[in-house]
Amino acid sequence: MIPLRLSEIARITGGEIHDVVGGSGADPLVDGPVVTDSREASAGSLYVARVGEAMDGHQFVAGARDLGAVAALTSRPVVDLPCVVVADVQTAFVSLASALIERNARLVVIAITGSSGKTSTKDLLLSVLQRHGETVANVGSLNSEVGVPLTVCRITATTAFLVLEMGARAIGHLDYLTRMAPPQIGVVLNVGTAHVGEFGSQEAIGMAKAELVQALPATGFAVLNADDPIVSAMASQTRAHVIAVGESPLAAVRAVDISLDAKGRASFTLVTDQGSAPVALGLYGEHHVGNALAVAAVALVIGMALQDVATALGDARPLSRWRMEVHERADGVTIINDAYNANPDSMRAALKTLAIMGKGRRTWAVLGEMRELGSGSTAEHEDLGRLAVRLNVSRVVAVGERTRPIHDAAQQKGPGDEGSTWVRDVDDAFELLRQELRPGDVVLVKSSHDAGLRLLGDRLVADGLMDSSESEVPS
Repeated sequence: MIPLRLSEIARITGGEIHDVVGGSGADPLVDGPVVTDSREASAGSLYVARVGEAMDGHQFVAGARDLGAVAALTSRPVVDLPCVVVADVQTAFVSLASALIERNARLVVIAITGSSGKTSTKDLLLSVLQRHGETVANVGSLNSEVGVPLTVCRITATTAFLVLEMGARAIGHLDYLTRMAPPQIGVVLNVGTAHVGEFGSQEAIGMAKAELVQALPATGFAVLNADDPIVSAMASQTRAHVIAVGESPLAAVRAVDISLDAKGRASFTLVTDQGSAPVALGLYGEHHVGNALAVAAVALVIGMALQDVATALGDARPLSRWRMEVHERADGVTIINDAYNANPDSMRAALKTLAIMGKGRRTWAVLGEMRELGSGSTAEHEDLGRLAVRLNVSRVVAVGERTRPIHDAAQQKGPGDEGSTWVRDVDDAFELLRQELRPGDVVLVKSSHDAGLRLLGDRLVADGLMDSSESEVPS
């Protein structure tokens, strides 16, 4: 964080300083991390005491102090730490984040949104840009009204690039986040059906995502997916310079001659107005080609040389957990844990990657529920069952009550060698796999976050004697 005295934080947020009982009236320097979880506090931290539906952060101020926090941002006076008391902690938190951005005049803010692929693209962009300058990006998927200011508060006076993954669950969310952290470069990856149950329609999702490009200045850049008609139409909604990316011949940054190796890793020729360069990705799945093109467009805009971009793309590896993690167990079983989250588009991409990686081997699609799909949920789950059949997946395992449509559709279509099985929960799935996996099998584990299959993937890895040298997992 850019160091600030508590008095400066009070001025920025419009709050009032309250010292501890018997305090000396000191003005502590906040030069450690800003945290909303008291357990993550360390020397010099500012603890932001948020009040949620289940927890009141004010109850944990003492814990933050014990771990090194020097001050708190609160909505009422506390006795354990000097604090700035404000009317609304979230509003004050946003004001603090905005002020820190203003204090770094050289900072380039890059925002990324989309129905799927946001975190993978953010991680890939971080890997590439940090070769060019000091870069800060969200940890994992901290992309909400809390995660974005937490990320902003990690910048320093010398940070060159701030990469912000931005999520939206309603109209107005991206407008809120971009007012907090105004981007100079905006990336829209795609508009799918993730969260359609909350938005009501894919068109509404497109309206929400367009708020990002609408926030860009005339001197900025909008990186838009030319292969997604809803996204490409956003070109008319921004003042910024538009850079189209994709496989379309109309894209300014495009991929040609795409091929996949036996592990499902893509190679292609990156074509730009600066020339072309070969790229061989170390990430699993053809869907990463589109992510890589968006990253390349941003990197070229900020001044990286084309060959440096191509090299950095090829060197990148996964940074966030449970996103196409590939583990080779010592017994010859391959586990693909892609169960951080799921929607129809990401499910299809994962199944296609499984089919490629498992060619000539026995393949398992262990699938959990996709949530927030609204009235189309049953049909989308049925489509997955049918797709697994078309891809010749050997065995489908549907986990949880709401995955019965996957199982039913796979059964109706007559799946691969061994059929489809429905199991009640993660424990049942684990026992089934533990008993029936054989050396050489390839297992995909995929579900929405709250379905919990990411933890099943971890158990499957732990159950085998994993050769860590063959594990593609973020540290």
